[in-house]
Amino acid sequence: MIFLSVLLFAVWLVINASFEVPILIIGVLVSVALSFVFIRRSAVWNIPVTPARVLHFITYTGVFLVELVKANIEMLRYVYSPRIDIRPGIVKVKMPLKTPLGRLALANSIALTPGSLVMDLRGDDLFIHLLDVKTADPEEAARAITGPFHKHLEAVFG
Repeated sequence: MIFLSVLLFAVWLVINASFEVPILIIGVLVSVALSFVFIRRSAVWNIPVTPARVLHFITYTGVFLVELVKANIEMLRYVYSPRIDIRPGIVKVKMPLKTPLGRLALANSIALTPGSLVMDLRGDDLFIHLLDVKTADPEEAARAITGPFHKHLEAVFG
């Protein structure tokens, strides 16, 4: 519950972008209340917190931010290019994670980077629309899409 409360409080701070005392108090109360509801309603949030998992989560956050910047730079290249040379397409990728929270984190990590959109998850198959498909090899495409996130998310969520 503490880990989830801290995570929700961090999201609260990012959304509000303010450290005023009333906002901090409301953020703490809302974060603790939501954590309590989530923990009581679902076993999905029962993630054991270990130093290794915390380290992997911090590393994942850094990797995600780097991938986000790279994708945004790529989008700038497409927007300002005099001739747009893209190959849009849908790529089918095997979902490497098994836990619901891990799957959610991976799908959101992919969907939040510009140029990609998670369309569907059927069983263990993840269907992703890409603005520019770089390769026709499904395994190479899967490594390019999920590779940066997979290792750390698997270490955190199992």
